[in-house]
Amino acid sequence: MPTDPMTLWTYSLIAGGAVILVVALLLILIIVTARSIDRTAAAIWDVGQNIARNTVSIWMLQQTNAVAGEILSTAKSIVAAASSIDQKLEALGRSLGRKGA
Repeated sequence: MPTDPMTLWTYSLIAGGAVILVVALLLILIIVTARSIDRTAAAIWDVGQNIARNTVSIWMLQQTNAVAGEILSTAKSIVAAASSIDQKLEALGRSLGRKGA
């Protein structure tokens, strides 16, 4: 091992420079990784907001189903009433047709 102060100083500077380069490289890698994590987190946040926006009214489906059931039963009663009216009009038409002939 050399004991010359100039050689020791040169080796120390080379070793210090190598350490500085390694530390700088590691810091750059940390920054790149942190930015990637930040972009991914922002994308997850956006997707979460879209899901929340699209599912905000799901709680109303039970009420909607109940109202749809009521509409269906009302429509069925209208069909029954219309069928009854149709039958009565047909009977009336037959009755009037016989009397007019």
